Amino acid sequence: MADFENDDFDEFDEDSVVVMTDEEGNEYYYREDMIIPVGEKRYAILIPIDIDDCEDESCDCQNHDDEEIDVFIARIDVDENGEEVYVDPTDEEFEEVRKAYEELMEDEDYEAE
Repeated sequence: MADFENDDFDEFDEDSVVVMTDEEGNEYYYREDMIIPVGEKRYAILIPIDIDDCEDESCDCQNHDDEEIDVFIARIDVDENGEEVYVDPTDEEFEEVRKAYEELMEDEDYEAE
């Protein structure tokens, strides 16, 4: 995880913000929504944070009930320095995590009733 000095992230727990950098050096910010263990590995469900779209201080950045948002799945690995890194899952891993996520959501819906 990165250290933040930006006041835009005050409403988020610093440990739940993930910064991804693309090939061109552009940074993208995500909120770690949940961790799903599958087998021996852990996967993060990441929700985009778009600071530019959130001007209202009461906004929960991308958690608008009437909007559909894209979530991302990342495998959590540990690098040679012992730091957690987020990597793209394989297609097979993606499908396993998607199924596990859907089962969790079905269980939560069932428990909520």
